[in-house]
Amino acid sequence: MNDRTASTGVDLFRAPPDRHVEVSGGAVAVRSVGAGPDVLFVHGWPVSGATFRHLVPHLAEDFRSHVIDLPGAGDSRFDRDTPLGIAEHAASVRTVVDALGLDDVAVVGHDSGGLIARHALASDPRVRAWGLVATEQTGRQSLRFGSFLALRHVPGVGRPLTAALTTPALRRLRVALGDCFADRGRLDGEFAEFFLDPLRDDADRRWAVGKLLRTFDVGAIAALPALHRAIEVPVVLVYGDADAFFPVERAREMMPTFGGPVTLAAIPGGRLFVHEESPREVAEALRPVLGHTQGGVDVS
Repeated sequence: MNDRTASTGVDLFRAPPDRHVEVSGGAVAVRSVGAGPDVLFVHGWPVSGATFRHLVPHLAEDFRSHVIDLPGAGDSRFDRDTPLGIAEHAASVRTVVDALGLDDVAVVGHDSGGLIARHALASDPRVRAWGLVATEQTGRQSLRFGSFLALRHVPGVGRPLTAALTTPALRRLRVALGDCFADRGRLDGEFAEFFLDPLRDDADRRWAVGKLLRTFDVGAIAALPALHRAIEVPVVLVYGDADAFFPVERAREMMPTFGGPVTLAAIPGGRLFVHEESPREVAEALRPVLGHTQGGVDVS
């Protein structure tokens, strides 16, 4: 990807969204780019659709990408009465698919966005394929992810957590975001611009990030095996082979839980934000399945 293409991806998210879709208590921001079969991108916590800024340009010649900001993130509209949680976000995703008229769509979800998307659309006949990138897994959770989830029980955790995320010296610590990238320098620059500086500057965004953590329903993870059985279309799992949150070995163990053909791509050296550090490799792993032409073998 040349600099011009990379710039186009970044500029897409510095510009206003194409539209907003009204959902319960707020509105989802939507940006659409590229030409070809439709693909819906669902982000995780604590980021927004801009996390796909380097991935989408690699797919723009082959697919029409629709990138959303869920309520509480990015350019979405919300207030402190907006319901935020896995179930509420899943309902918002379904509303967006309806509003955009996406009758034949592939879905890409990263991190909790993959969890939300599965709850929204696992058995939806409009979905032709899935790309699940560094997202929640079935079975026993990793120590790193389990420790993160435990934070939701700590009284008043939102304030010190957002302080850690928004302070350059602190966010590189392992307890914050330090092991989310192979190159910790990526926590500054664009990542800080799109995701961390807004938390520092906007009390409502800090509230939203804290609320989603506090209300995270671990039952949504326990429900994954049943959701996976309902997914009978092609799935590609894309994980970094150095990810402490969602280890690639457990992704491999998860493969038999799906009702349809599944492939696994393990990105060398990749961590939680593997699609930001290795967008070309992630795009190459996604492309055959999003186009529904994959062959059902493990490509790791």
